[in-house]
Amino acid sequence: MLSYISLLKKTCLTKKHLRLFMINKASKPKRKEKQDILALLKKGRDVDKILNELHKFPDHIIIHALFSGICKSDETIKWNSVSTMGRMVAKIADHDMEAGRIIMRRLMWSLNDESGGIGWGAAEAMAEIMVCHEGLASEFGQMQVAYMREDGNYQELEAMQRGVIWGVGRLAGVRPELMIKWKAGHYLLPYLESRDATVRGLAAWALGILKYSKAMGLIGTLIDDDSTIQLYINNTMTSPTVSKLASDALAEMQKTKDIVTQ
Repeated sequence: MLSYISLLKKTCLTKKHLRLFMINKASKPKRKEKQDILALLKKGRDVDKILNELHKFPDHIIIHALFSGICKSDETIKWNSVSTMGRMVAKIADHDMEAGRIIMRRLMWSLNDESGGIGWGAAEAMAEIMVCHEGLASEFGQMQVAYMREDGNYQELEAMQRGVIWGVGRLAGVRPELMIKWKAGHYLLPYLESRDATVRGLAAWALGILKYSKAMGLIGTLIDDDSTIQLYINNTMTSPTVSKLASDALAEMQKTKDIVTQ
């Protein structure tokens, strides 16, 4: 299991990388630049349009602002920041893989106890970056699962577990082989019994995407759970019940079983 520290030791920081890693204070965005970027992120859900309008800013200025955006309590700003960061970091990594790695490591650092922070939005941003970039996914995919593991980089706060599990589900929809490789289905099972409705619902949703049939019994216990949660999917905030997510997950698993038995 890779740790943040072991990954950080592999980093070779150039001046350009220092800007992306937010170590060089002189490179941080001016207040107005940051406010302008956050204002763009508050406009609707059209990520393509947001990206087009962000072209006038240097990449490192955008990344700085996005790190702020993923922490916001405003759902529009947060999720637009997550989606935009995925696309932006993938573009950066296409030209400079090490720069992409450094951004991923900074997100990981924010989820580390030693950072002194909480890391709001970091797990979601990591997942979205890996959805958008296969190379980074192959290197860092196991970390998304590690954040669910008590013998890994376990996140104790239920609010943080939500972001981790959303990220697993997001990756499962695009890179299922990666989540299967790192046994995401197995490590999702305990979350079906969480006291937090959002955690329960997201776990059922992610397991349905993975078609992890070993979870059918536990998911079945959620069929009468009428708790409503928030789920960001396809650039839209939805409000399904845990019961609906459980029913949908069971339906997906049953399809797989029917195919296998034919």
